[in-house]
Amino acid sequence: MVEPIGISSLPNQRYKIVTKQGGHFTLMVAGESGLGKTTFINTLFQTLLKQPLDNRSRHKRGIRSTTEIEIIRAELEEKNFKLRVNIIDTPGFGDNINNKNSWQPIIDFIDDQHDSFMRQEQQPQRLAKHDLRVHACLYFIRPTGHSLKPLDIETMKKLSTRVNLIPIIAKSDTLSPTETSEFKNRIRSVIEAQEIRIYTPPIDLDDQASSEHAKQLIESMPFAIIGSEYEYDNGKGELVRGRKYPWGIAEVENETHSDFRKLRSLLLRTNLLDLILSTEELHFETYRTLRMESSDNSDNNGAGIATSRKLHNPKFKEEENALKKFFTDQVKAEEQRFRQWEQNIVNERNRLNADLDEIQQKVKTLDEQVKALQLKNKR
Repeated sequence: MVEPIGISSLPNQRYKIVTKQGGHFTLMVAGESGLGKTTFINTLFQTLLKQPLDNRSRHKRGIRSTTEIEIIRAELEEKNFKLRVNIIDTPGFGDNINNKNSWQPIIDFIDDQHDSFMRQEQQPQRLAKHDLRVHACLYFIRPTGHSLKPLDIETMKKLSTRVNLIPIIAKSDTLSPTETSEFKNRIRSVIEAQEIRIYTPPIDLDDQASSEHAKQLIESMPFAIIGSEYEYDNGKGELVRGRKYPWGIAEVENETHSDFRKLRSLLLRTNLLDLILSTEELHFETYRTLRMESSDNSDNNGAGIATSRKLHNPKFKEEENALKKFFTDQVKAEEQRFRQWEQNIVNERNRLNADLDEIQQKVKTLDEQVKALQLKNKR
């Protein structure tokens, strides 16, 4: 019998290396304000990663609890494996009368992280790279029961080209099971019609159990979830996370009440590695390719790297428009100043002409008086 050469032990070697190094995962939450994004973060990791605003401070500051992009860092450990987690909590939007481009800070952040990592890869020393590329973006949808709002559609379109987008129906306990099912179907129809690319778990045909689980996750999208930081007695002597009502408790991890367990499974149990790899192999490589192609084109035209960045990050277009507006305003101001200066010259000329006419009239009067005196003396 021929002795194996030993390559079959590679998975065990890899397991030891990965276990020793640990991993990192960056998750972003986005959507309108007041949909419980902060509560969801604390519910997902079963700990108080972010302190929510109390009712008094909410009253003072309004519904929106996050006013700028905030990075929350944590380290999870389970069975000697450590996972460094970055949570990107984004500002809620949709409260303003004009919500145009309210998604721009989120898009800029994602693009900037790709750009930052790309620049680090180009450095001579690349051992300690700072990586905040977003592996998954949970987009929270208000449980209206009707359809996606135009703002939701526009934002999801922008996000889906840059990140693994996972749509979520927030506070789903405000809808009945029938309403939830119908709302999901409407959202799926809009996503398909608008060609919004959402993350789809891969189906492993060689593993029937894994394949069935992936199909269940796909069928459950968008996930209808409940978030809660409180535990209640479910009547069986067990403490469960949920939201308490007069009729009973809407349980976070009860699959008949919420898709929370399925979402957590997708994020942390079954598809964590695929989310990380797809970010690296699809979204980052797409960004890197576009950047390098645009850099080559701009270099040939003598335009420089600044132009290439402008082509792929909309905020530079805004800066260009702002600069154009500044110069336009300056030109208008100069034109206004010139017109005022011209008017002042006309006014001064008119004043001088009036003074000259007055002086000439006085001279004429004096001449007549001199002539009258001369005639009088001759007599």
